[in-house]
Amino acid sequence: MSGKIAIVGAGPSGCYLAQALLKAAPELEVDLIDALPVPYGLVRYGVAADHQGTKAVARQFARVFERQGARFFGNLRVGRDITLDALRDGYDAVVLAAGLSQDRKLGVPGDDLPGVYGAGELTRALYDHPEAVALPELGPNPLIVGNGNVAIDLLRLLAKTPEELEGSDLGAAASRWLADSGIETITITGRSPAAQAKFDAVMVKELAKLAGVRIAVEGAGDAGEGSKLLDALAAIDGHGDGPRQVTFRFGLTPVAVEGAGRAQSVRFAGPEGEEVVPCSAVLTAIGFEAASDAGLPRDALIAAAQDADAGRLAPGLYAAGWFRRGPRGTIPENRADAQALAALILGELSPDPAKQGRKELAALTGAVDYDGWCRIDAAEVAAAPEGRCRAKMASRDEMLRIAAQKEMTQ
Repeated sequence: MSGKIAIVGAGPSGCYLAQALLKAAPELEVDLIDALPVPYGLVRYGVAADHQGTKAVARQFARVFERQGARFFGNLRVGRDITLDALRDGYDAVVLAAGLSQDRKLGVPGDDLPGVYGAGELTRALYDHPEAVALPELGPNPLIVGNGNVAIDLLRLLAKTPEELEGSDLGAAASRWLADSGIETITITGRSPAAQAKFDAVMVKELAKLAGVRIAVEGAGDAGEGSKLLDALAAIDGHGDGPRQVTFRFGLTPVAVEGAGRAQSVRFAGPEGEEVVPCSAVLTAIGFEAASDAGLPRDALIAAAQDADAGRLAPGLYAAGWFRRGPRGTIPENRADAQALAALILGELSPDPAKQGRKELAALTGAVDYDGWCRIDAAEVAAAPEGRCRAKMASRDEMLRIAAQKEMTQ
């Protein structure tokens, strides 16, 4: 089957979709467009720096470009470099797989105080995203609000010793920031009872490997009730005798963030009424939403969709991954979604030979192709310091400079 398909977003959902489309119809022209000069999205900037096994899925995605014939067009932002209407005019189908980049707010008084940081904001800074803000001062007693895997990632990284970050891709600035943090206690809270928390039991058990902590789990209920999560929480309760105290608490709903000019405590409604938990910073890990974007108005597109559940926004326009369903599901779950959407697209595809496809993208200045990404990748791996697997470039200008070189660094 012939046809030209553009996928906006080269993260996991976009790459899995390209993989499924080209496996079913190898003659397709499939192009992945990303606002960043580098592909793989959350694999690079969302998966924790110390979870290199999860990041290894990037090798599978590389085959989409190297063996299946997809093309990468990085450093192109829809709405700035090309409009969505122009993409739809140039391709038989356009898929929006740009994810969700904005932290969801707590929605309580004081959630905009200095000292309140979203998980996405913090992890972008930790993982050298080119649009990240500076790493903040958290103080000795940060409090995490959230009971999903993003919250566990934050907790684990904040609690690790420098030695425990060996083999990660955490950059020099973030490594120094963690080493010098002066954190004494970390409290992690969630609205739900422990049995309903969204933690992966495997990630909870991983905390038992931490050397520099003491862990207390309060109010989780009894283990042995057929719940892997409750068993995992019971297993880490009482772990360790390190200098940092880690405390899990459940059934606490934030009512307000309080403080004189800066977050100093959170008022919660709990099983026994309201209580105030002191802290030096508040880290929210309660999900993500679409940023305000005139080029890709996600909320308006989903609201007007022909069939949002299936991923069909309008004739020839589709949505995938978090852009379609919201911040739910892990990277592997995107694969099944991508296969279903690929079948829908191929069933509806009506190729028009007059469509220009990638010719219009190739004419745009500043685009980074897959070879350019490979030059960035090789340079980062070659620059890896002792104890790290790569040295990520945090500067877009530096990425573009390396991508434009004619030959890869030897």
